[in-house]
Amino acid sequence: MIEQLNSTSDKTIGFKLSGKLHDEDYKTFVPLVDAAIAEHGKARLLAQFHDFQGWDAKALWDDIKFSTTHCTKIEKIALVGEKSWEKSMATVCKPFTMAKVQYFDASQLEDAWKWLEAE
Repeated sequence: MIEQLNSTSDKTIGFKLSGKLHDEDYKTFVPLVDAAIAEHGKARLLAQFHDFQGWDAKALWDDIKFSTTHCTKIEKIALVGEKSWEKSMATVCKPFTMAKVQYFDASQLEDAWKWLEAE
């Protein structure tokens, strides 16, 4: 499931990802990101993983499509996680985006928001 988080800026959008992601999740997530990009030219994303269990096949394809179509439209991505494999996602996703990507431990959620909002 993807749940939108409250943000202090329209350009900075946060999402909490939990359980296994499905195609339906991307049908709500992507339009929100597209709206921020349409308004500001680029967006900044926070992805908070909580009990995250990955993607089903369709959602994985949605994620690949999102990465390729949005790779130049996102300035920063903060990944906030609880597990070591989530930390490695920050390294894995860097070649697929022009965005600055940084990982934060779950206890550093406020630091992740501050990093995103800093110029």
